[in-house]
Amino acid sequence: MNVIVVGCGRVGSQLAYQLSRKGHQVTVVDQVVTAFKNLPPDFVGRRVQGELLSQDVLRRAGIEQAEGLAAVTNSDSFNAVVAHLARTAFQVPRIVVRNFDPHWRPFHEAFGLPVVSSSLWTAQRVEELLAEAPLRPVLSLGDGEVKIWELTVPEAWAGRALQDLVAECHYLPVALTRAGRGFLATPEISLEAGDLVHLTATPEGIQSLRNRLNLPQEV
Repeated sequence: MNVIVVGCGRVGSQLAYQLSRKGHQVTVVDQVVTAFKNLPPDFVGRRVQGELLSQDVLRRAGIEQAEGLAAVTNSDSFNAVVAHLARTAFQVPRIVVRNFDPHWRPFHEAFGLPVVSSSLWTAQRVEELLAEAPLRPVLSLGDGEVKIWELTVPEAWAGRALQDLVAECHYLPVALTRAGRGFLATPEISLEAGDLVHLTATPEGIQSLRNRLNLPQEV
């Protein structure tokens, strides 16, 4: 895929590097030439320096052939305008916008742009991990009939196999995280207290899991 990354700060440089490592053709645009120092030495994509809102600069970056554009500067107004320009003037098919200040998110959404709000996501994730609830939803799929849940393995289940937890129940384990490291949720893996098990489940399945673990009902 031919991708333009607008903004070469910490997010943009990392995104550009990851995309190029996966074989995509990547061009990074920033108005400050020293920003390109954020890129790793082995980055193989293009660098274009210039005014971010200039159509000439965007053309130099290859926007007329771009299949995707990520606007990830730390300026929400720049991100929104660049993305809107890419969509309306150049018909770039895939566009993602970084939301830096949560107060600007409605503005991005008003443009109909896919938004990644790192501040909101981080705050939500920290809140989830601080909460005492041993079972919490982390992602809703479709119309909400299926969700991905995160279960903190209770002390009583330490030493038991994951297959004991999921036997004859209507939920499907996806992954397990232990001390920050992720593992595939294989049936024979032995659980430890504090492990995070991610699983998919319907409302009926999650109710079955609550009953199985003697967890309090959701308020």
